[in-house]
Amino acid sequence: MYKTFSMELAGRTLSVDIGRVAAQANGAAFMHYGDTTVLSTATASEKPREGIDFFPLSVEYEEKLYSVGKIPGGFNKREGKASENSVLTSRVIDRPMRPLFPKDYRNDVTLNNLVLSVDPACRPELVAMLGAAIATSISDIPFDGPCAMTQVGLVDGEFVLNPSQEQWKNGDLTLTVASTGEKVIMIEAGANEVPEKKMIEAIYMAHEVNQTIIAFINKIVAELGKPKHEYTSCAVPEELFAAIKEIVPPAEMEEAVFTDVKQVREENIRNITARLEEAFADKEEWLPVLGEAIYQYQKKTVRKMILKDHKRPDGRAITQIRPLAAEIDIIPRVHGSGMFTRGQTQICTITTLAPLSEMQRIDGLDENEVNKRYMHHYNFPSYSVGETKPSRGPGRREIGHGALAEKALIPVLPTEDEFPYAIRTVSETFESNGSTSQASICASTLSLMAAGVPIKKQVAGISCGLVTGDTDDDYIVLTDIQGLEDFFGDMDFKVAGTHDGITAIQMDIKIHGLTRPIVEEAIAKTKEAREYIMNEVMTPCIAAPRAEVGTYAPKIISVQIDPEKIGDVVGQRGKTINEIIARTGVKIDITDDGKVSVCGTDKEMMDKAVEMVKIITTDFQEGQIFKGVVVSIKEFGAFIEFAPGKEGMVHISKIAKERINHVEDVLTLGDVVTVVCLGKDKMGRISFSMKDVAQV
Repeated sequence: MYKTFSMELAGRTLSVDIGRVAAQANGAAFMHYGDTTVLSTATASEKPREGIDFFPLSVEYEEKLYSVGKIPGGFNKREGKASENSVLTSRVIDRPMRPLFPKDYRNDVTLNNLVLSVDPACRPELVAMLGAAIATSISDIPFDGPCAMTQVGLVDGEFVLNPSQEQWKNGDLTLTVASTGEKVIMIEAGANEVPEKKMIEAIYMAHEVNQTIIAFINKIVAELGKPKHEYTSCAVPEELFAAIKEIVPPAEMEEAVFTDVKQVREENIRNITARLEEAFADKEEWLPVLGEAIYQYQKKTVRKMILKDHKRPDGRAITQIRPLAAEIDIIPRVHGSGMFTRGQTQICTITTLAPLSEMQRIDGLDENEVNKRYMHHYNFPSYSVGETKPSRGPGRREIGHGALAEKALIPVLPTEDEFPYAIRTVSETFESNGSTSQASICASTLSLMAAGVPIKKQVAGISCGLVTGDTDDDYIVLTDIQGLEDFFGDMDFKVAGTHDGITAIQMDIKIHGLTRPIVEEAIAKTKEAREYIMNEVMTPCIAAPRAEVGTYAPKIISVQIDPEKIGDVVGQRGKTINEIIARTGVKIDITDDGKVSVCGTDKEMMDKAVEMVKIITTDFQEGQIFKGVVVSIKEFGAFIEFAPGKEGMVHISKIAKERINHVEDVLTLGDVVTVVCLGKDKMGRISFSMKDVAQV
């Protein structure tokens, strides 16, 4: 037997079956929203994982292509590596839920979300988010929830709650908000320059909806929730803290951490750690948690100084941004490059342009997203933080940072008609000490402008931090947080945008939510910082996109043809288009609506290819002049190829003004001749004349 609970959510019925499937998981929710079905489960290990100083939470969002009636593309007909959308969805579920588990909990926890069917009107990502919260809340896993999530779109100026796949893709806002019963706990947004006030309105509209979902979850928990299990606490013993403070007084720890040079601070902490390890050599039970104790001591020291004395580790004022620098063209031969430096954070972005045929194809669950014209990739090598570690490809963090920058820049990109290129930007982290994702947005803007991409406006990004006290009114919002303030603070509130509005938000917190005044202050401070970065740093470096793409970038000429004549350009089995490519060395892309893009680096050859396309698709009229090559000689005349796959005949009587007995007396194979069109002969062939050219 199982029980079903239902509620009305954004005009559709959300229902969840408890006890129907996956009974051996600690908690399982069989979710239904429209015809979208997701199985969400929460499981935990019986014992804590030894030798770690973090909570081992794993969140999985599994896309199965059977859910949309597809078989995976390619040779391997089985789902493999998680898609970018899967990774991003897993991160959005992880970020609000992680802070709600006990800080001293070290048992492995896995939240798995399996997409079984997809209704395009009900996005599976949202269903998985709610399912994970319900499965964890009813389980016996310690969890200070529930939490809930709502998505908001903006279509024709109106907010849409939990929009469909199409509304989400084509609207002006993609906002996800997670809340506890009292406060906002996570924000993720992409926006088409939405003003700050309207964004705040959307955030708190979603927050209100979340309260109705939390009431629904609480009803389920009250009826079927399991008692939370006991666990082994990994908290640091209070006597260890006391012993540390005797050896390293607060004033010494303050001096150790308060420096604007990351390497100096780390060396100071290493020296302190070595002293403490020596002092506690005979206290074997303390050594495994000594690192965590020193971390918490640093954290308390930094938070106290910021909150009580308004003193930041590097001596900056609360709203002060670290030293900034912007450069372009630092790398030769690439299509565009830009470097942005903020303190000890340094990002170099390289832009590459290519024909539209090189867009990324997506084999996913959303029928509205089958390819990506703009791709932003972010890399974070270990040398950027002074560490040594082999590169194993991008992790979830790198994918998330790349997607955030991509989201921030899409609203200002030119349309395909305005700029018929596929665009890739790659942000290489040269040095890192806080908010590299936002620096990559600034560097990418510089790089795109340097590459001659006619972006509509500059985009800049900045991050605000937070340190809270004992009450909701006791807090400080910090502009431009560095790594230490991120590690020890309560919030990383990243906002990107233009002068006119927000294009992306990502908010992570480590506490149980933010009040509305904190959210409003953070958004206001990031706007002020963005304006400063664009006006004082980016614009002096490059004020507008270059008029043309660079020397080494491919050039593209676009022409429109009648879609019914696409077959003429392509030819039988591609013979005609391949011949054009072979003769000119260009690349040619043709869309279903008849848009032909010719891509190359040799302008003369590109023009030649365009001319061939135009000739092939022209409705031939009497009096038109063509140049062609003699490809065949008969007794009655010669055949002239005037474009790949296009031939016309010059009758022997039309070759010369005087009478000739043999075609070979005047023409040989391979001759290039000029002819005038006489229309079509009785057999429907195009008829040419050489002798009448001068009269036209």
